[in-house]
Amino acid sequence: MKAMTLNGVQGRSELKHEITRMDCYLLRNRLKHYMEVDPHANNDGKYTIRSVYFDNFDNKVLTQKKEGHYERDKFRVRLYDYNTDYLTLEKKSKRNNLTYKQKCRIHAEEYERIRLGDILWMENDSRALIQELFIQMNLLQLKPMTVVDYEREVFIYRHGNVRVTFDSSIKTSFRNNDVLNPDIAMIETNPNIVILEVKFDEYLPDVIKKLLQLGDRRKGTYSKYQISRMYG
Repeated sequence: MKAMTLNGVQGRSELKHEITRMDCYLLRNRLKHYMEVDPHANNDGKYTIRSVYFDNFDNKVLTQKKEGHYERDKFRVRLYDYNTDYLTLEKKSKRNNLTYKQKCRIHAEEYERIRLGDILWMENDSRALIQELFIQMNLLQLKPMTVVDYEREVFIYRHGNVRVTFDSSIKTSFRNNDVLNPDIAMIETNPNIVILEVKFDEYLPDVIKKLLQLGDRRKGTYSKYQISRMYG
């Protein structure tokens, strides 16, 4: 059966597990013989992701994540390897057991206007996602809340469009939303935690299932944003 769509975006399955650095080491050495390394990665096979997440004074987004709501949306602005010349606004949606992601380019100057509360220009912007964020910022009082940094390592398997990612060195800015500031103070959360994410379309090939087996590891709803907010 084909995956469902939301606003023209195909839904994907997404499994998450909290693992140790030793688990990560073992899995990495298995996967590298069967899967491709992300071609966009740096020489060490990793890249740094920095995101600023939107929430409101009631912590609506955080609460929905903790409570495991089947329908929820999350906005963030993201950049890679601290490159402020290329930012994306992303909306990640959860509908039952499928995840949908929409994104568009956003310029550093535009994010700064949003961060400082200058948002009227968004109402008639040509980008639908900018308009949608404007509506949510007005209805729910969303605003940029917290910056989260982490290192990502990605393995790709073409059959089933599988991506296995290891996210480590998760850091939080507490409530500082100055995502463009290279000198923003970041505090590491738990250095021993690695978040394993497995993303795929209609099916997860058996060979990948077997490679990912690590004994008694429970599927969870771990979120880098949720982890970062535990610290402030």
